[in-house]
Amino acid sequence: MSGIVEGRVVIVTGAARGIGRGHALEFARQGAKVVVNDLGAEVDGTGSSGAAAEVVAEIEAMGGEAIVNGEDVSDFDGAERLVRSAVDHFGTLDVLVNNAGILRDRMLVNMTADEWDAVIRVHLRGTFAPLRHAAAYWRSKAKAGERVDARIINTTSSSGIYGNPGQGNYGAAKAGIAGLTVIAARELERYGVTVNAVAPAALTRMTENLMPKGASLAADPDDIAPVVVWLSSAEARAITGRVFNVRAGVISVAEGWHAGPGVDKGSRWDPAELGSVIPALVEKAAPNALTNGRIPGQED
Repeated sequence: MSGIVEGRVVIVTGAARGIGRGHALEFARQGAKVVVNDLGAEVDGTGSSGAAAEVVAEIEAMGGEAIVNGEDVSDFDGAERLVRSAVDHFGTLDVLVNNAGILRDRMLVNMTADEWDAVIRVHLRGTFAPLRHAAAYWRSKAKAGERVDARIINTTSSSGIYGNPGQGNYGAAKAGIAGLTVIAARELERYGVTVNAVAPAALTRMTENLMPKGASLAADPDDIAPVVVWLSSAEARAITGRVFNVRAGVISVAEGWHAGPGVDKGSRWDPAELGSVIPALVEKAAPNALTNGRIPGQED
């Protein structure tokens, strides 16, 4: 098989179903060798199945190469074993796609500590741990004088970068992932590693209760993969530290936090002075984006 990532070795976490499955299959179609990582858990993170093996079988049936990996990406040592499995089996690692996640939605006033911790662990720690071990692998190669042209693609969400009620745990984790993406991009650029993120909108097991009726035709989970695969290619070498909104045929760049209207008194403020200062600044500032990423009044 040949394509824009021919011969590259790729890890995709959470690759047994939904968006991750679409990533794994498209990477294979485009010539990559794929480590299909998944616990096979349900949406809330419980249970297990052999769905990852089914994806590997699909890849092999199309003439590609893939292996199953069942490590828990939120386990630090397990994440190291995941990275090592790619290197041991295929001889190297070129791309890491952090996609694994779970949902335990609840309004903040009802959310339990366990619901908070579980989601933060899988999403945020489950992105950090593989990223950290992959980065260490590429750093060691770069320091040994080897040429590195590696990629990390993380998965954030509109819930994190724009906000969505009922998803405080999920949104906090996804906002953290967006921030980690920007920081990691700046740290790893010197080693030949780019780091980007996608905020996908697609109809999957995780989003079927969140998407409006009739959304399935415009929100196929397989539609996210082309952007992720391209970001993993040699053509994307100059793109790093960015977050992309992706849905069906629509791609946009998510513009992150930046300083808006401000004022400098030149000395310490007295709280009594701020009654007119802060409201005036807020009035001049653009409003927060809606969940779809659009500024109110500029939705078209």
